[in-house]
Amino acid sequence: MSEMEQYYRVLEIEPGATLEEVNQAYKDLVFIWHPDRIPQDNLRLQKKAQEKLKAINEARDQLRALNGKHNHVAHSPVSPPKKPPHTTYKPPSPNPDLSGKNFSGSNLSNKDLSGRNLSYANLSGADLSDTFMHKVILRGANLSQANLFRANLLLADLREANLRSTNLIGADLSGADLRGADLTGARIRSGDRLLVKLIGANLAGAIMPDGAIHS
Repeated sequence: MSEMEQYYRVLEIEPGATLEEVNQAYKDLVFIWHPDRIPQDNLRLQKKAQEKLKAINEARDQLRALNGKHNHVAHSPVSPPKKPPHTTYKPPSPNPDLSGKNFSGSNLSNKDLSGRNLSYANLSGADLSDTFMHKVILRGANLSQANLFRANLLLADLREANLRSTNLIGADLSGADLRGADLTGARIRSGDRLLVKLIGANLAGAIMPDGAIHS
């Protein structure tokens, strides 16, 4: 197996995949193997997650470089190819302040908003599907009618957030703080099947989709 074939295998995609497919595979695997998703006291899994993340980063960088070279040759055959930027995954700087900003109706799908301070921001009707929002601060934010399909809200601060009629199907709210949040009419299940991950979430005082206050 060639080195490039190994990189495709690490990202679990077929050889010759597009740059978009490479980026999406990278996001999916980072979502799964991010060390913050692993219990801190499980040293074996923590080490494995760190090794996986290192391999995923290297594979993504190498395949991005390969795609960049092919695109450059196709469009600019005379000029020498530029060295692609080094884009190894780095955690975002802590809590960049976007508090109170207006993102109503915005398309933020697939964005990385991890650690950002979006407290009291207006995100009503925004598309946040597949968005990575690990440890995001959304206290008091307006997320009414927003689309949070498969969003990663692991350890998010959603105290007093307005989640009325929000689509939360497939969202991961593990460890999130939802105290006092208003989830009236939010989509969280299909029939009797709960489709939101709420392991370790704090729902004290939250208004549930049926209007009942969680105790």
